[in-house]
Amino acid sequence: MTELSGFFITFEGTDGCGKTTQIKLLENILKEKGYDVVCVREPGGTTIGEKVRQIIIDRDNSLMTPQTEALLYAACRAQLVSEVIIPALRDGKIVISDRFLDSNIVYQGLARGLGEDEILSINQRATVGLAPDITFFLKLSVEGSIKRKSNFKELDRLESEDFNFHQRVYDGYVYLSRKNSDRIITIDAEKAPELIHEEILDILKGIMKDRGL
Repeated sequence: MTELSGFFITFEGTDGCGKTTQIKLLENILKEKGYDVVCVREPGGTTIGEKVRQIIIDRDNSLMTPQTEALLYAACRAQLVSEVIIPALRDGKIVISDRFLDSNIVYQGLARGLGEDEILSINQRATVGLAPDITFFLKLSVEGSIKRKSNFKELDRLESEDFNFHQRVYDGYVYLSRKNSDRIITIDAEKAPELIHEEILDILKGIMKDRGL
């Protein structure tokens, strides 16, 4: 892969943890400061990816196997990385993604039981070795997630999984954040959104300064 001069930020966490809110706040402030910012989401982020996303989240697809689910996520990621993320990073832009490979590892690898190595193997070609420069894990308990999801208009196939599944997802994120503490920054998602935003900005200032951004 040719050298990428941009900066890649990802947000991870359980349903309702506030990723969408924090991404929008961060996008706005970075644009105000003159940065060229591209925001994407997983699964989706491209015309092809959004169509696959509908298959993944459709509650009618209850017979979908964990392996199929993992491969569909990887297919979306392959298209997103090739079509959007790498070109943007080559142009020196800041890319902010709502979920990336960590979600695949947690949801399908750990919560579904496929294993971390299997997910990494599936995604070898999908990511072409691309990894985030920094990841913010917005840590919200399963109870907190369920409470916030009660405000959702409708739950998709994964959001409507049972408590035990979402507990495995939460535990998976905690495990992964500890294992990759050099990249994954854990933030208490129970705090007020403005306080979380300030914490994220403080962390990014130092890292981006070191990168000359």
